[in-house]
Amino acid sequence: MKEKAVITAAITGGIHTPSMSPFLPVTPRQIVEEAVASYEAGAAVAHIHVRDPETGRPTPDVNLIKEVVTGIKRRCDMIVCITTGGGLGMTAEQRLIPVSAFKPELASFNAGSLNFALFHALDKFKEFKFDWEAQYLGMTEDFIFPNTFKSMREFTAIFKDSGTKPEFEVYDSGMINNVAFLIERGYVKKPVYIQFVMGILGGITATPENLQFLVDYAKRLIGEFEFSVCVAGRAQFPLCTHSLLLGGNCRVGLEDNLYLEKGLMAGSNADQVKKIVRIARELGVEPATAREARKILGLKGIDKVNF
Repeated sequence: MKEKAVITAAITGGIHTPSMSPFLPVTPRQIVEEAVASYEAGAAVAHIHVRDPETGRPTPDVNLIKEVVTGIKRRCDMIVCITTGGGLGMTAEQRLIPVSAFKPELASFNAGSLNFALFHALDKFKEFKFDWEAQYLGMTEDFIFPNTFKSMREFTAIFKDSGTKPEFEVYDSGMINNVAFLIERGYVKKPVYIQFVMGILGGITATPENLQFLVDYAKRLIGEFEFSVCVAGRAQFPLCTHSLLLGGNCRVGLEDNLYLEKGLMAGSNADQVKKIVRIARELGVEPATAREARKILGLKGIDKVNF
């Protein structure tokens, strides 16, 4: 374990729909408030998606993204990690616009294609507030989240021009090969930052054995690197704890998991941040401040963003 760990709060995401939780932030103001509260609870990074304020549907609207990122920056020095995953079905061009426009310190970079499936949520949720929700979930039975080698090469060029550090989202072991290939070709430089995304149907399952395997495999292929873990669903806190034990960082938040514990919904992102901070401190690990996180991750600094 290390003395400091970077905690990320994934505020709203593009997976859960408004009918699944009354606490899911939807409007720019709600997303900003949740991010700042998470910062005050100990998160150094906010992972940002935006939604249509009226319907809660994920959207690539650059004006909404600007409202959120500038709102966070006005109130604290939190690192803003803008998604390039966006919402399901967005084009590669739509997903890249925020990096070019805002030149954030950090942005997600999906490290390969996968069957990104949410349709099984329809087994649990039958009634929805908005018409789009059931269709959005159901269409993923026949959906591939595309991240080809060509698009990844193009993404690396935009990230480089923007001075933005990629946060490589690795959903399965083959994507580690992809990151190693991008390094070998000189498209990205070490040390890289990898986030192991576990528990998505279509990706690797969320178990301690699989996390240990991913870390060991990445070490063999890449060498030294910084890593974080995020987990869809109920294994969030156990696997985030395991990441801390392995010397990694972790991500919590309502994008990944709507619950604080079994049967108890999280009332906010900050509730989850407070819980993982308490667990970390029990293990002797302190949450890194935003300034410390910038040093750990090798970021360019908040003064060099374009928002």
